[in-house]
Amino acid sequence: MTVGAVLSQKGSSVISVLPESMVAEAAEIISRQRIGAVVVCDAAGELVGILSERDVVRGLTQHGAGLLDLRVSALMTHEVQVVVAGTSVHEAMEVMDAGYFRHLPVVDGARRLCGIVSIRDLVRYRINSQQSDVESLQAYVIGRGYGLGRVA
Repeated sequence: MTVGAVLSQKGSSVISVLPESMVAEAAEIISRQRIGAVVVCDAAGELVGILSERDVVRGLTQHGAGLLDLRVSALMTHEVQVVVAGTSVHEAMEVMDAGYFRHLPVVDGARRLCGIVSIRDLVRYRINSQQSDVESLQAYVIGRGYGLGRVA
């Protein structure tokens, strides 16, 4: 189970904003799209940060209503943890848990953005994979005559 497999199921589209975008605009995008974070990319499309709901709330406590007049670059997380498509789902979940965040950009070998996964995406993928494993085992057991109290 890899992050690449999760992206192949969920899709690789990423909603991003520029660092010079206003926080009000980014917050509106987060709300309208019903997402927890936006990736921040420069004009060349390079990943330069991430802005989460948590960053916005933290900014509100520090700046009050003036927060909406700030640029995204003032609030975003600059040192973004990333993974590659070959990273295991388990390892990605450990990275998120250790860093106390819920969104993880996925990059290629040249650090170009390939997608983003959330903790919800990873949990959903693990549940679906485990359900598939359970169904396979049930089919195996029933097919061998061990189901429903029968012994072959």
